Amino acid sequence: MRVATWNVNSIRARVDRVVDWLVREDIDVLGMQEIKCKPEQFPVQQFHDAGYELEIHGANQWNGVAFASRLPMTDVEQGFQHIPGFGKPHEDGSLPVEARALGVTVEGLRLWSLYVPNGRAIGDPHYDYKLDWLGRLAAETTAWLAAHSDVPLALMGDWNIAPTDEDVWDMSVFEGSTHVTAPERAAFAAFGELGLTDVVRDRVPVGYTYWDYKQLRFPRNEGMRIDFILGSKPFADLVTDASIHRNERKGTAPSDHVPVVVDLDVPTSLDDDRPMIF
Repeated sequence: MRVATWNVNSIRARVDRVVDWLVREDIDVLGMQEIKCKPEQFPVQQFHDAGYELEIHGANQWNGVAFASRLPMTDVEQGFQHIPGFGKPHEDGSLPVEARALGVTVEGLRLWSLYVPNGRAIGDPHYDYKLDWLGRLAAETTAWLAAHSDVPLALMGDWNIAPTDEDVWDMSVFEGSTHVTAPERAAFAAFGELGLTDVVRDRVPVGYTYWDYKQLRFPRNEGMRIDFILGSKPFADLVTDASIHRNERKGTAPSDHVPVVVDLDVPTSLDDDRPMIF
């Protein structure tokens, strides 16, 4: 079974690239971030024609998460308990909840597609929102693991955090910026303390997942590693391989992120339908 995460940076602008990649790389389940559309605006037909069903959580032209899967998805959950809001308050004083988290269960795996808030700048309210969002996600994960300790869990997506200095091309460029601050890194490390591990790092120790469009960042390989798949021990025990698909940053109109993929030792109902290789 092949599971992947990809910040597609507008699915309507990149649907052909995404679907082509899904089929070419034989992906079973893809968690997407930054779809940037409402469910009714999502280009569903191309996915259906390729054999994928969809679960979509989008509210406007910003943010948004989704899953595409060739396997049945159940227990769909939009957002997590006590997820914080951000923005202009509603009339009742509550804050709008953004479309940043979507959970599904596939073949016994509990998968989340997550788009962690960017933070914008140190001291900005969005930075505090980011830390609060991560803290509440950690609390929800703690409770979930206690209740479902044997179920393989993966939190995948764009975390908007570079956990180590090696995850950016030049730390001096990021002095005084978000993504590398001690509080953000501590918030990321908290998931390790819960027992989740980066299931890609050991197999792909070096490599970025994001390059800005500006200043020739990709040709110069001035990137960041901010997209991750964090798995519980039951999930990590199933991983047989992992990869970062750097070439998807090339070509016409790419996303500024690339897919991160894990192969799992999980037999599926599709296995009998695939061609035999001799």
